[in-house]
Amino acid sequence: MDVQFVASFSPIVADPSAAKAFYQRALGLSFEGEADDYVFTEMLGGVKHFGLWPLTEAAQACYGQPDWPSGVPVPQASLEFELPSPDAVPAAAAELAGQGHRLIHDARTEPWGQVIARLLGPEGMVVGLCYTPWFHQAAG
Repeated sequence: MDVQFVASFSPIVADPSAAKAFYQRALGLSFEGEADDYVFTEMLGGVKHFGLWPLTEAAQACYGQPDWPSGVPVPQASLEFELPSPDAVPAAAAELAGQGHRLIHDARTEPWGQVIARLLGPEGMVVGLCYTPWFHQAAG
């Protein structure tokens, strides 16, 4: 097997209308296809990173503790949207907060150099807005 990239990622959503509103209005994504309540796009660039993130590590990254907080939906996935610059991350986080979305944490630089802000989407998935420096380095 020779997997080249992630071809598709779809959150499992309990409320299709709320999910569509979040991804379309808050993040500015467009959906060109529709089948019943399933909406999709094949116009968004590919995924650069795929991983298996243990819940204890997600809790530590999001909340600074190894246990996911009770009363907060346990996420089924993490999805990160790459932004064009490090300065775009706090601006995007402020925009979402201004729209009434509650951030898990504001923009910060992780020890590995990625700038990221996180929130929970309406389906309980961890959503990151980030700038990952090595994704922007010219191939050489």
